[in-house]
Amino acid sequence: MIPAALAAVALALPAHATVVPGKSFAGLRLGATSRQVAGAWGTRYGVCRGCARPTWFYTYRPFRPQGAAVVFRAGVAVGFYTLRAPAGWHTDRGLAVGDPQEKATAIYGVLPRAECGTYSALVLRGKRGETQLYVYGGKIWGFGLSSAGVPRCY
Repeated sequence: MIPAALAAVALALPAHATVVPGKSFAGLRLGATSRQVAGAWGTRYGVCRGCARPTWFYTYRPFRPQGAAVVFRAGVAVGFYTLRAPAGWHTDRGLAVGDPQEKATAIYGVLPRAECGTYSALVLRGKRGETQLYVYGGKIWGFGLSSAGVPRCY
């Protein structure tokens, strides 16, 4: 039997999450149901009121904008993205939040760039969607994973 405190920790956004480009985002895949997301990350999330699609915000501390979001369409995840440069997040190839943008190029090669206002997204296109490497001030600010037709900038 798992003590309640440990069970609560198990059902939370991972502190040191891995993004596998084109495949998974902190242990979840595109197409995950809202039930699967809640089963993996828990039910302590905020709901975006001004988003075009249903979006849940998971933060490490209440009312602090650092963590991750999941975007749904018809009850399944069609997009994930980090919120405010969460420390400990990285790709499976070693690119981490806070790394210089040049490291992304060294690992993934020259990537198409989408301008998102005050930040940019370096875009890794895949068969089932794309992965975004968010850049702000010359550093990796976060990551995204989205299905085709879902905005890459938030």
